[in-house]
Amino acid sequence: MIQLTDEQVRDLEASDFVAIDPHTKAEYILVPRVEYERLKAEPYDTDDVTDEERNLLRSQMLDVLGWEGMEDYQDDEE
Repeated sequence: MIQLTDEQVRDLEASDFVAIDPHTKAEYILVPRVEYERLKAEPYDTDDVTDEERNLLRSQMLDVLGWEGMEDYQDDEE
């Protein structure tokens, strides 16, 4: 375990908890352990998006954007 100094804590808080490895330039986001455990426990959907889901999302976005007349550009294959 790494214990941060007071100065490091202040720097992290000022940079939205982003830490950068000076050798690789890789960026890391530090989150509290409780939050990490909660995120790790949540199921993660790794399945591909189906055509039905894609069409539904497209339809919802068109509704949100209010693009009337865009029906011609939608896939008719359902």
